[in-house]
Amino acid sequence: MRIALDTNILVYAEGINDLARRDVARDVLYRLPPVDVCVAIQALGELYHVLTRKARRSATAVRADVIGWRDAFNTIETSDEALMSAMDLSMTHQFTIWDSIMVACAAEADCRLLLSEDLQDGFIWRGVTVTNPFSAERHPLLEAALKRADQQRQSGE
Repeated sequence: MRIALDTNILVYAEGINDLARRDVARDVLYRLPPVDVCVAIQALGELYHVLTRKARRSATAVRADVIGWRDAFNTIETSDEALMSAMDLSMTHQFTIWDSIMVACAAEADCRLLLSEDLQDGFIWRGVTVTNPFSAERHPLLEAALKRADQQRQSGE
């Protein structure tokens, strides 16, 4: 199952804002097979912005961090079709255009889940379910993906 990451998951994994969420984000990212995880180029750009502006890290260090994330996972480009879908999604569901682009890109990449703290938990659009990995009760699809990944790791697959 393909799983997309919203910017906030990366931000927390970088240790910004909340140590408990950092640990959860890192645990989820460690457990999921990298081949199943996708990150939108937009999310990497937003991560660069947060790390240089809010965290005040040096641009050189942040560039290296962003490249590391890019190299760790599949990337999703923002296509013309994704932009058009995002505008429709934004108008219909009152999401910001940036959140809408993230959902549209995940759908275009055939992701089943979009991990995000910012969007409505459980929202489904074009086969993508948005879920908050920091919720007390994780979405069944995320739990199943983590369990399957743990079983594969234990069996040596």
